[in-house]
Amino acid sequence: MQDKRDRAALFRERLAEAMTGRSQAALARSVGVDRSTISQLLAPGTKRLPNAQVVAECAAALDVSADWLLGLTDRPERSAELLAAALSMTEAPRALIDETIFAFHREAAGYKIRHVPATLPDMLKTPDMLRWEYEPHLGRTADQAIGASQDRLAWMRGARSDYEIAIPLHEVAAMAQGVGYYAGLPAEVRAGQIDRLAELTDQLYPALRIYLFDARRVFSAPLTVFGPLLAVLYLGRHYLAFRDTARVEAFARHFDTLVREASVSAREMPGYLRALSQHM
Repeated sequence: MQDKRDRAALFRERLAEAMTGRSQAALARSVGVDRSTISQLLAPGTKRLPNAQVVAECAAALDVSADWLLGLTDRPERSAELLAAALSMTEAPRALIDETIFAFHREAAGYKIRHVPATLPDMLKTPDMLRWEYEPHLGRTADQAIGASQDRLAWMRGARSDYEIAIPLHEVAAMAQGVGYYAGLPAEVRAGQIDRLAELTDQLYPALRIYLFDARRVFSAPLTVFGPLLAVLYLGRHYLAFRDTARVEAFARHFDTLVREASVSAREMPGYLRALSQHM
């Protein structure tokens, strides 16, 4: 617990700091008190804290939080501003030409990036796979998606980041069998995609580590954790981005659970894929 005199001194210091460029008379008018009241609050050695109404009015007039003035937080922003900075929602284009997400990757260069894709990771897909996915819905932008995928893979190869990707076991099985989301995907495209995944997981390890988890044991929505900086949840049409430390750490712990519970480890992944290819 902080001594009341220490809290009063901290209030006095922070009030003076927030008043930079503003006179005591101007603040008194905004708060609706006499100038002498503000002078008393700023007087050296003052041991008395103002009542809640005066604190709230001072905070509103100076565009800071009352909690900060009272020393209850180190952040001067108001709660709504803190929330807006910590949480944002942006539109999520279907194609990989989303510059917002790519900007997140650049921002997190050098940090570990943990990723749970909605299907298979776009940057690891073959051009035939991307064309099958995108052309029926986006027409000419399929070529843009292919180019973006290649750009992202090149970025991943050259970035100083480690990439960990966790994929549901049933997702890879469905793609190999051509069922569910992958119904109608030609066998040669499926085989080529599996071979491509095996090649990349073998070639890029340990900078790229892919794990397969059993969704009957653990579940995850599509998400990406960009080091300690932010965590992004994919909602379909939007990305929900969290920047506050507690939530980023919670998402990272969730991902680490997927890795611990993985049915196929990163070291086993190339062999698993090659065995799957032989049985197609």
